[in-house]
Amino acid sequence: MRRITLISTGGTIEKTYDERSGVLDNRSSVVHEMLGLLRLEGTAVHAVPLMNKDSLELTDADRAEILAATRAAIAEPTAAVIILHGTDTLCDTGELLHAELGPTPAVPVILTGAMRPFEMKRSDALQNLTESIFATGALAPGVYVVAHGRALPFPGPVKDRDAGTFTA
Repeated sequence: MRRITLISTGGTIEKTYDERSGVLDNRSSVVHEMLGLLRLEGTAVHAVPLMNKDSLELTDADRAEILAATRAAIAEPTAAVIILHGTDTLCDTGELLHAELGPTPAVPVILTGAMRPFEMKRSDALQNLTESIFATGALAPGVYVVAHGRALPFPGPVKDRDAGTFTA
């Protein structure tokens, strides 16, 4: 059984609509709902709900907490780490993880997110999560962003707002 640690931090991928306030917000994790839609033969995903924040609200202390959670996950028996993250500052966190973990951590560390929340029509959330889970078995140890059919290694990826994806 392959074990993957999935750390959720919030971001657009996990935003939900509050009918009373009319606002999309990070209230609670939707990781288990997303995972429940997938057929994962021989794969166990251990979800770690770390925080529920829009990535524009992340502080240096939050990034340090993500780094610590990633180090703790790598220290456990895990095949890979996936971090659900808001796309606006995902690359900042990826660069930090690459700098702190080095170019070859013990396992692949994959950051992913979505341009549209999981709950919305035409969301890329489930696609990006599925691709990330698949990529854990295909990528060498390193820090990556996986989204929209591509895996880009850090350092270097950036969010291309016009294209609505990440580029190298």
